[in-house]
Amino acid sequence: MKKIIIPLLLALTVTLSLSGCVAAIGNRDAQHAGNGTLGQQLIDLQKAKDAGAITDAEYQTQKARLLDNK
Repeated sequence: MKKIIIPLLLALTVTLSLSGCVAAIGNRDAQHAGNGTLGQQLIDLQKAKDAGAITDAEYQTQKARLLDNK
């Protein structure tokens, strides 16, 4: 009985450890996905202005912030 339990516990531990690593790799990509390139950020900002989600003043402020941070 002990010969079965120890390998099963070891296999379970390895599986759980590796699944955490895979999740961490996936999260790393998700963190950087929102940043995009400067050009894409400017396009998204323009779309938000065109859709009425932000005012022209907010657009100008955010655009200046993006261009200053390049």
